[in-house]
Amino acid sequence: MRITISLVFVVAGLFIFSGLHSQTRRIEKAERALDAGEYYEAIDLYRDAYSRVKDRDLRTEITFIIAKCYMKVSDARQSESWFRRAVTRSYSNPEVHRYFGEALKMNEKYEEALEQFRIYKELVPDDPRGDIGIKSCELAMHWMENPTSYQIEEMTFFNSRQSDFSPAFASGDHSLVYFTSSRENDGNELHGATGQYFSNIYEARRDRQGEWNSPVPVAGVNSEFDEGTPSFNREYSVMYFTSCKAVRRRTNGCQIYYAQRQGNQWGRPEAIELAPDSLISAHPAISPDELTLYFVSDMPGGEGGKDLWKVTRNSLSSPWSDPINLGPEINTPGDEVFPYVRADGTLYFSSNGHPGMGGLDIFRAAETDDGGWKIENMGYPVNSPADDFGIVFQGREERGLFSSNRGRQSVDNIYSFYLPPLTFSVGGRVLDVDTEEIIPGSTVRMVGSDGTMLDMNTGDNGLFRFMLRPDVEYVLLASRSGYLTDKRSISTIGLAESKDFSVDIDIKSHEKPIELPDILYDFARWDLRPESMVALDGLVETLNNNPNITIELASHTDARGGEAHNLELSQKRAQSVVNYLIENGIAADRLVARGYGKSRPRTVDNKLSGTFEFLPEGTVLTEEFIESLPYEEEKEEAHQINRRTEFEVISTDYQEE
Repeated sequence: MRITISLVFVVAGLFIFSGLHSQTRRIEKAERALDAGEYYEAIDLYRDAYSRVKDRDLRTEITFIIAKCYMKVSDARQSESWFRRAVTRSYSNPEVHRYFGEALKMNEKYEEALEQFRIYKELVPDDPRGDIGIKSCELAMHWMENPTSYQIEEMTFFNSRQSDFSPAFASGDHSLVYFTSSRENDGNELHGATGQYFSNIYEARRDRQGEWNSPVPVAGVNSEFDEGTPSFNREYSVMYFTSCKAVRRRTNGCQIYYAQRQGNQWGRPEAIELAPDSLISAHPAISPDELTLYFVSDMPGGEGGKDLWKVTRNSLSSPWSDPINLGPEINTPGDEVFPYVRADGTLYFSSNGHPGMGGLDIFRAAETDDGGWKIENMGYPVNSPADDFGIVFQGREERGLFSSNRGRQSVDNIYSFYLPPLTFSVGGRVLDVDTEEIIPGSTVRMVGSDGTMLDMNTGDNGLFRFMLRPDVEYVLLASRSGYLTDKRSISTIGLAESKDFSVDIDIKSHEKPIELPDILYDFARWDLRPESMVALDGLVETLNNNPNITIELASHTDARGGEAHNLELSQKRAQSVVNYLIENGIAADRLVARGYGKSRPRTVDNKLSGTFEFLPEGTVLTEEFIESLPYEEEKEEAHQINRRTEFEVISTDYQEE
């Protein structure tokens, strides 16, 4: 992000050390360039000094300074190389490990970066930047393995060989884009801080065929110095931008200007006095109501580095307030830059102080009810190991433009981003719960919490499919003549990625009695045990899903004991089930309790035969058959099978009175 140095990273005396002042004129010249923030020139001068200095400690110190200069111009590869050299030379300042970790992180070497941040944390345990570095590496690897659905594309028709960044839509139909560029124009000079030409604000317009014309400088706002980072009011009648007056070998600040549209031209720009000339006031972002202006500054009273600030006013004709720092939730000891306010009031910005993937990452910040901020990293691939910044949205759509030096270190390009709409669907089959075969001609009804109600017939293949909406709970009910209706529930609430649900709905034929499993009683008693009540809750749901059926609850005993006793016991057991169902809201006139004692022994079906090898399919479990079994445990299992509770549908036309 080379060109952004002149707008953001103008600093003085960041890493001067006293021992250099007594050295050669080359080193003194390098110091003056460094003091003025002319990092590219400082790199050349320090590299020249490095090749000439013989003292090992001094060479190591110069190595560290060169590495930091390369980091300031976002050349992570060179920065990593020089920091590695300083670490190899056992440079004594523990900061070298943190900086080395940052450079490695920007080169996507997260495992190696983790090691350096852990070393730094051990050497400087009270500095939270060690923990942030460790967390950043762990999150970055997670984000790259779990990318968001944003689609990213380079906007090649905006970009040049030099840096192009900080786009802004300049018309309501989004066919006009302003952006900052350091491309050569009419002999403009090279900047000592960036090694590129002084930046200007350019415009590009899209024609009716959707093609973009060649960018041209915006008339009336550019000078021989740096201009950039435009921001517009809602009517696109006022433009706010940054101007930095660079004077060689001097520490220079930046100011925010505004210009009003006059016909097809911009009027004379006027400065907004926010800080002294020697300090930075840059990167304006005007709120939708134009009563709050966010900006970047290094003025005293911040959290360190570059901070986000704001000024407010009561009306468009009122003066701006004194600057207000956005506080430690937003600002860190690092740099927070390039703010942008979306139409809904959400604040976006870039930071290298919050946990991120490397360099500057783009964050979104929403104000909470208690006046705080909820801050979220936009993740990969909007963010990358490189510098990512200067985002702008196309109205309320999840699409827009942003800047990044991914793929071209030290040179920024403009990229588009687009989040495809979330799509959800559900498809599946209606199956017979016993045979596991598809049931053709079934009806599936989908009911949504948003009021949706759709029916479809599964046809001969027994398949169904529905499209779903975001943030809705759905119930799917499958039914067919001769079968009990059953349902499945799904939800799209809170899902951040598109999803196709696959759901099979198993329904059961009521052509024959249906056994209720796990209905257990103590010996010779009819009170329901707790585990039986849990099992009966499923029957309550079945009756609620099938409000037109009435059923007979049939209880059976094994063959042991007297007939009269077994009849009475089974009747009481059946009645205990009916009582439980009534207590849980089922109408009494839908229920019939019937005890059959030992008069209806179970006939072994295919499922039972598969479970118990000693029971042939079709066998009736009479007392005579059971007594013929050779083993006592087999006899007891057969008796247990006879001790059962079943229900049978006796009508399907019940109407509640």
